[in-house]
Amino acid sequence: MLLSILLEATGSISVTGAAIGAGLAAIGAGMGIGKIGGSAMEGIARQPEAAGRIQTAMLIIAALIEAVALFAAVICLLVALA
Repeated sequence: MLLSILLEATGSISVTGAAIGAGLAAIGAGMGIGKIGGSAMEGIARQPEAAGRIQTAMLIIAALIEAVALFAAVICLLVALA
């Protein structure tokens, strides 16, 4: 029933699939960055002297996750507009 409502609102299954894919990419990126942040804080609490190295690695990994999420959103947008 929900799928039929979505198909009625969007007009095609490719647009619905692209919207769901973009949403899942955003949720996955948020969960990944949250996990990284939590683990980094845990690591800094255990070894405060390594805070600089942990923070640097955390920022690099978070940037890579954001890049993958942006790539996924762009691909979903291309599918929706094609």
